[in-house]
Amino acid sequence: MKHKHQKNIQIQPTITLPVISKRGKMIIAAGIGLVIIGFLVLTKTNPQGDNWASIISPFLLIGGYITIAVGIIS
Repeated sequence: MKHKHQKNIQIQPTITLPVISKRGKMIIAAGIGLVIIGFLVLTKTNPQGDNWASIISPFLLIGGYITIAVGIIS
């Protein structure tokens, strides 16, 4: 009785990672800038939270994080 040798061929799937475009990197950089400005403005708030910095800083921070997310997606 003859035995035929079979070769075990294993095919490994290739994994391609998504690459962020140059435009996306620029948007992410702008978002990081907004977040940094938001934290700098946040240092100017008073304990009562009724001055201009207390009103503007949350919008800068949230806007910066949303901008970073848009940069990652695009």
